[in-house]
Amino acid sequence: MLMPTKSQETGASLVTDLLREDHKKVKGLFEEFEQAGDAKMKQRIVEEALAELDVHAKLEEELIYPAIGPEIDDEDLMDEALEEHHVVHVLMGELKKMKPSDDRYDAKFTVLAENVKHHIKEEESEMFPKAENCDIDWEALSSQVEKRKEQLMTRNGATSKNGQDRAAKKK
Repeated sequence: MLMPTKSQETGASLVTDLLREDHKKVKGLFEEFEQAGDAKMKQRIVEEALAELDVHAKLEEELIYPAIGPEIDDEDLMDEALEEHHVVHVLMGELKKMKPSDDRYDAKFTVLAENVKHHIKEEESEMFPKAENCDIDWEALSSQVEKRKEQLMTRNGATSKNGQDRAAKKK
């Protein structure tokens, strides 16, 4: 296996660090949900988590996975990641139609959180190390990811890079 050059490492880390940041944010939202007491708070957390997950999944599906998939040469890993995304999309669609007072709202969000945490663990421990050794144009990919993320976040009302959330944008 070839060792990555310094510029490959820097470019790759621009992308994987952005993804790790997203992972940290949604895991924080999952923890907030576990601590939340009232339905309004839970609904706010779920809405924010769904918006963040939607953006993150689209970035991976549209840009990142197509760029790294052929390079890391692990079809099973990539297929599993896409199937995990499918499950997340199904659960997100169901949660969007629910209210916090619905019988299985908490359970459904908890299952979503467990699935996402499993997915994060596999990405960070298996996929990212393989991806970071790929010889692709990381700087171009990073630029595409940042631009697309801004577009999606503006459309979805997700939290922006500078920390403004939906509520701040609505004021």
